Amino acid sequence: MTTYRFPYLNPVQSRTRPPSDWEMSLADVLEAAFGKGHYELDALIAALNNSRVRPQLGGVWTAENFTALMHELGA
Repeated sequence: MTTYRFPYLNPVQSRTRPPSDWEMSLADVLEAAFGKGHYELDALIAALNNSRVRPQLGGVWTAENFTALMHELGA
């Protein structure tokens, strides 16, 4: 017997491709920040800037480039 699963319960149903290594590293840093109770944008930006993960175009993380990336990634 097959178990019916609602399609919206699949967390990766909208993916068009697997995440890149850089995206996985970014997710790891964000997950660690959330795990430490950092939920505000400024705290997330600080956590990113204290990590080895840099924006793909280089430089430092800002609220602007982070929110633009989240919009691009569909987060």
